[in-house]
Amino acid sequence: MLLSINEKTFKKEVLDASNPVLVNFWAPWCGLCKMIVPQLIQFQSEWNGHLKLVEVNADESLKLASTYQLRTLPTLILFENGQIVNRVDHFQAREDFLRTLDAFMTSYQKTCLTRLLEPQLMG
Repeated sequence: MLLSINEKTFKKEVLDASNPVLVNFWAPWCGLCKMIVPQLIQFQSEWNGHLKLVEVNADESLKLASTYQLRTLPTLILFENGQIVNRVDHFQAREDFLRTLDAFMTSYQKTCLTRLLEPQLMG
């Protein structure tokens, strides 16, 4: 089950989060949005503890939909330290979707490793 958030809880749950947060913007009428949920839940369990996964109903959170310029649904946006670090607005095959999710986390892991090694390389 994904944590459902809205405009009132977005700052606390996403922008102020200590871990990266993958936000799934969706709508009840969007068939593809419903189809990707099982993959998102699987992805969340694989990366448990390293990534927070939340969902936002774009129809009920129009201000967020406007702020993040949603053009298509679903849209996935990865936030780290309150900043957008990656975004996916389109999906084709299930395999492409899973590769994209893995690329999110691979990129994040490289960033973490670089941060850990920087002090050692500098000193």
